[in-house]
Amino acid sequence: MPLNREVKIKYLGHSTFLFTTPGGKKLIIDPWVQGNPACPERDRKIEGLDTMLVTHGHFDHIHDAVDLGRKFKPQIGCIFEISQWLTRKGVQNANGMNKGGTLCLNDIRATLVDAKHSCGIMEEDGSILYGGEAAGFVVTFENGFRIYHAGDTCVFGDMKIIAELYQPEVVFLPIGDLYTMSPREAAYACRLMGARKVVPMHFGTFPALSGTAEELRKLVSDLGTEVLEMKPGDVLD
Repeated sequence: MPLNREVKIKYLGHSTFLFTTPGGKKLIIDPWVQGNPACPERDRKIEGLDTMLVTHGHFDHIHDAVDLGRKFKPQIGCIFEISQWLTRKGVQNANGMNKGGTLCLNDIRATLVDAKHSCGIMEEDGSILYGGEAAGFVVTFENGFRIYHAGDTCVFGDMKIIAELYQPEVVFLPIGDLYTMSPREAAYACRLMGARKVVPMHFGTFPALSGTAEELRKLVSDLGTEVLEMKPGDVLD
């Protein structure tokens, strides 16, 4: 049985992932493809979308949420304040929620969990709106496969609670440093969570995001954690 249990995972660069469920539904988390320097040109055209999850309101996680939301009308899960912003932008099906809550959206169950990060939404005129709080998602697919997408965050002790409550099979952690954890903090997060498999994200997009998957691999070598390094455009199926 493959590690992702018939859930197809495609990495679009930075923190953006496109999942295909066992039933063929499409889910995107933190949609940033247009203007994303890490996203391969061939992958910037999204062909269809059923579900969208947004961890927080920074441009590199929400940039294409309005366009994709208007075009495909997916069911969207996000913190309440972002759902109101999306609705004002003409996006349908923006389901507001808050930390600890779970939504059933198409073939998935999406649980909003804590993250430690800022969450301002920058408007076109440069003004910044309050976007609620940054968060992460635990996603359970229809076959029981479960992942944790941490969004943007530093390491925090309650990651241990997330692991104990939801027991994700694969965790997606930022490692770039400066705006999120570096590999050092991500390795500590793996230790807190007892992570068996980790996908590094939010690194290498810009020179300032200097953390590397190889550094993380070295730091978790004593834990038995498998680092699944994905290049933008790579697919796990």
